[in-house]
Formats: sequence, structure tokens, C-alpha cells
Amino acid sequence: MSHPDFRVRGKIFATLGYPDARWAMVKLTPDQQEAFVSSEKGVFEPAAGAWGRRGGTLVKLRRARARTVKTALAAAWLNAAPPRATAASATPRHRRAG
Repeated sequence: MSHPDFRVRGKIFATLGYPDARWAMVKLTPDQQEAFVSSEKGVFEPAAGAWGRRGGTLVKLRRARARTVKTALAAAWLNAAPPRATAASATPRHRRAG
């Protein structure tokens, strides 16, 4: 589709450059989308049509803060990742004494 996308187990959870270079897209749930759109006006907006109603959310990159984009990307990844991967990412990692 001529723009980079980010996948987990073959499922796209985010893209860069859609609909053009000023934007990105994250696949959120409708509830997550509502929270991001209402808390970050002018940064997040629903994609057009049914895709947007299902959580496809556009991110205006120039206005977005890195921390907010990281949070949205993490939510999108968790939505797409298999349960085993999400459980593993929540497990604390301990260093071995040595």
C-alpha cells in the first residue's frame, strides 16, 4: 500500500503515512478511540467510515507528543497481539545475580 505498517502475527496495528505523510493510524477499540480523541483534541481523530467506527484512529504527527503516541501504539499492539504475548510482556523480568 506504499506506506510502512506495523504488525504482530500478521495483523496490522499501526501505519505511518496514511492518508499522507503528515499522519499515522493506530487500530484502537472504539472506547479507546473515544478516550484519545477527547483527551487530545486536534491530535487524534476517527478514520472515515466504518473503519473509523470500529476504532481506526488517525494521528496528526506534527501535533502529537511522543509519550501519547507511545501509549496509543502500546494499546493498539495489545489489541492485536495474541494473549500469550500480552501476558509475557506483563511479566516482570529479573536479572540474575552474578
